[in-house]
Amino acid sequence: MRILLLNPNTSRAMTAKIADAARGVAGPDVVIDAVCPATGAPAIESHVDEIAAAAAVVELIVADRDGVDPADAYVIACFGDPGLDAARELVEVPVIGIAEAAMHLAAVSGRHFGVVTTLSRTLGRARDLVARYGMDRACASLAATGIPVLDLEDTGSVAVETIARYSADAAASGADVIVLGCAGMADLCAELTARVGVPVVDGVAAAVGMASGMVRMGLGTSKRDEYATPPVREPVRAGSGFAVTVGPERWEAAFAGGSGASVAPGVGGAAFVGGPGASVVPGVGGAAFAGDPGATVHAPGPPAASGCDVPRGGSGRRRDSSPGGALPGVPTDVDDGYIRETQGA
Repeated sequence: MRILLLNPNTSRAMTAKIADAARGVAGPDVVIDAVCPATGAPAIESHVDEIAAAAAVVELIVADRDGVDPADAYVIACFGDPGLDAARELVEVPVIGIAEAAMHLAAVSGRHFGVVTTLSRTLGRARDLVARYGMDRACASLAATGIPVLDLEDTGSVAVETIARYSADAAASGADVIVLGCAGMADLCAELTARVGVPVVDGVAAAVGMASGMVRMGLGTSKRDEYATPPVREPVRAGSGFAVTVGPERWEAAFAGGSGASVAPGVGGAAFVGGPGASVVPGVGGAAFAGDPGATVHAPGPPAASGCDVPRGGSGRRRDSSPGGALPGVPTDVDDGYIRETQGA
């Protein structure tokens, strides 16, 4: 059995720690691989970060699903469970979010649980998930420690002390079980259980246990209605004239432009699927993609922007053609080489 852990942020140190925690609870016949995107949000601490995280989850699952050895189950290792519904549309095997798994197991382990998480700005999302998973009666408290996600890459004594204090407060307020609200806390369960005196649930371990159990049961994701495979639609064709512009001295993309689709002077960008004569004009850095005969890039100008290298069989890299961020409709960078670096025995 192979389970793929998806860390939606770009931290390789945290991805390695998550993988170690998962392997500690996986059975001897379970191979745990862990991946993270090469570009995107370094930490998931806002709604904007969550959008990037959801896109990364989709890209990573598609790359693995279309590879030579697709996983038997997927675990989204972020407490916001970003992209969970979209991920379930893509595959028939189990897809588990760590918040979902942790809350369900905590409700079995005790009557009431308390969530101890990172920044206070993430509490709204945690409350939303409590309601979504039907845990309003079981959840006794939600507390934010104020510890940024990336401070958990190497959990020092200050972070442990802070998390332990909030966990003890939750237990004193009536929580029979503590749920750790960040995948970066995955290595703290044993120590916190001993110190606080109540069970402490890590979502990564909970999700791996749930995913492996579902695989053994032959239980996958239902393809009826909501989680059915997404409809396949015709791509936008040349001649539609749809364009996206972000203003002078910024990057612009003309998508599926009609005849003569172009990027104006002083703007860096790309003309995608241009009709006859699609071009990037003088003074512009960019590229004309898949243009009909006559598509050109005119000199002089800055170097052309890189295109999108589509991986074959789930391997290779996908590169973003915009500087410093994902362009709508263009895959985020997926570094499948990291799968090999973190592959289990």
